[in-house]
Amino acid sequence: MDALALQPLLPLPGIAIGHYTDLTHGTGCTAILCPEGAVGGVDVRGGAPGTRETALLDPTCKVSEVHGVALAGGSAFGLATADGVMRWLAEQGCGYDTGMGRVPIVPAAIVFDLGVGPLQGNRKPAPSARNGYEACQRARQDDVAEGCVGAGAGSTVGKFLGLARCSKGGLGCAAWSLPSGLKVGALVVVNALGNVVADGRILAGARHPATNAFVDIAQTWAAASELAPTRLGNTTVGAVITNARLTKAEAAKVAQMAQAGIARRIRPSHTPHDGDTLFALCTRQVPADAGQVGALAARAVAAAIRRAVEKAHTLFDIPAASDV
Repeated sequence: MDALALQPLLPLPGIAIGHYTDLTHGTGCTAILCPEGAVGGVDVRGGAPGTRETALLDPTCKVSEVHGVALAGGSAFGLATADGVMRWLAEQGCGYDTGMGRVPIVPAAIVFDLGVGPLQGNRKPAPSARNGYEACQRARQDDVAEGCVGAGAGSTVGKFLGLARCSKGGLGCAAWSLPSGLKVGALVVVNALGNVVADGRILAGARHPATNAFVDIAQTWAAASELAPTRLGNTTVGAVITNARLTKAEAAKVAQMAQAGIARRIRPSHTPHDGDTLFALCTRQVPADAGQVGALAARAVAAAIRRAVEKAHTLFDIPAASDV
């Protein structure tokens, strides 16, 4: 497996991805479209999630296929983007056949980016249903943009010491392809309380007020009995996308295993202050073992998180990893 080459998100038949990006206000949304339907799973690991339609993805529930996933900034306001994704899919004639019309199934998850960028009135604008629709209109099967785009536009990491000492987060993608034809990729929006780490070093995160050097959040938090992290919202959300032929229960297991990728790259992760949520979308084209898919998914998520901060750029004086 180590001999496999890591690649950008691979195009998969039946999957298209589009972004709506608002860099003026530092927010946006991302639509992952599977109009023909994909078996869906989800794993919610953080203590402060903002989601929609995740209960439906429980293996004990009736509907097994989803037709899109909406990821957005804007905190709970951003869940409205799923309405726009639903409308676009409905116009294409896609959705679950109820016998009285087709209803697109569109789970969603949001990140809290309200502290980044200018206010409009008493709060920062959030992506809307119209923006979710626009993301669908821009969807494509290859060359998915990364960095400060879509739901990752206003993302930040390492907010333990506050916005003034954090680093820029973003959106990243990565994928593996096996000789058997199996493809496993991940798209992740990184907006974490913790630092992003790789190769034994901090790539992006909290910066010391005096030296600007990165601060080991996990170590600092563990050692300070009275130190509480900032209340600024956090969350890492995303989706594993694969052409594996899996059941709904197996898709849920893949999403669960993929959370290991968050734990490998973000420290600390899955905290009470993060809403870490990962979806799994399986287009059922290639027979596969769920354990193998899950292992590859965790590696893809870890790689996508690294790419998210490496592809990000400085925004609103919040420095990107390359500028620290």
